[in-house]
Amino acid sequence: MSERTKYLPAEERRAATVEAVISLAAEQNPSSITTAAIAQHMGLTQGALFRHFPNKDAILQAVMVWVSERLLARIDKAIEGKASPLAALEAAFMAHIDFVAEHPGVPRMLFGELQRADETLPKRMVLTLIQQYHGRLNLLLKAGQAQGEVDAHLDVEAAATLFLGTIQGLVMQSLLAGKVSRIRRDAAMAFTIYRRGIGSAP
Repeated sequence: MSERTKYLPAEERRAATVEAVISLAAEQNPSSITTAAIAQHMGLTQGALFRHFPNKDAILQAVMVWVSERLLARIDKAIEGKASPLAALEAAFMAHIDFVAEHPGVPRMLFGELQRADETLPKRMVLTLIQQYHGRLNLLLKAGQAQGEVDAHLDVEAAATLFLGTIQGLVMQSLLAGKVSRIRRDAAMAFTIYRRGIGSAP
C-alpha cells in the first residue's frame, strides 16, 4: 500500500477497505478474514481502520452494498437498448460472468454469507440482491414470451432461478478448479443450452 493510501479521505478509505476485503476473499476463506488482516493488507493499524468502521460486520455490510450496486448497475447497463429480450438475457449473463472473473472474491463472500446459520444484515442484503436480480430476469422472460421468443408456457420463476443457478454452477466449478478464468470459456456454451431450454417451439 502506498504512502498516499494512508491519508485517503474518509469515503476513499471506505472504498479501499471494501476492495481490500474482496481481494483477500479471492485468496482465502472469507469467514477467516480478520480486521487485523484487512488493516495489514492496507498498510494501516486496526485503530485507523476502526475510525471508519466500528466492527467487522460494518465492513461486510459495506462490501455487500458495493457488490449489489455494482453488479446490478452492470446488469442494467448490459441489457439497456438490446434488440430483444433474449439478447438482453444473454448480455446480462455474460456481464455477470465478467463481473465474477474480475472480482473472484465476490462469489466466495456471497456463498459464505448464505451459508451462515444465523440471520445477519449482510446475509439479508445478499438475499435482497438475489430478489432484485430475480425481478429483472422475470421482466425479461415475460417480455420474451410476449414477443414469441420464449416458450409461452414457460415457468418464468423457475427459469429465472435456473439462470442464476447456471451462473452459480459455473462459478463453483471455476473456484473448485482454482481457475476463475475458465468461467468465461464455459459461459457461452452454458447460455446456449439455457436459451434452447426456454425458447419457443419452432
